[in-house]
Amino acid sequence: MCRNIKTLYNFEPPATGDEVRAAALQFVRKVSGFNKPSKVNEAAFNAAVDEITAAATRLLAALETTAPPKNREAETVRLRARSAQRFAK
Repeated sequence: MCRNIKTLYNFEPPATGDEVRAAALQFVRKVSGFNKPSKVNEAAFNAAVDEITAAATRLLAALETTAPPKNREAETVRLRARSAQRFAK
């Protein structure tokens, strides 16, 4: 899985359209192997990003949970501490 794709579900405030699109872009980059597609492949690349953005948006809207929403700042601090511990070796 792409390390840059972050969990977007069950946060307060909810994920923005820009965050969902950024995750879709990272996914398409990973699957295609292109960081930036050539002119020939640009339309297909952009269409894939649009389709995945729409699918991810529908998914996030349809998911249900009884867990309380996560705090973005607290999760960021937790993940940074985990990363520092992991890469300090």
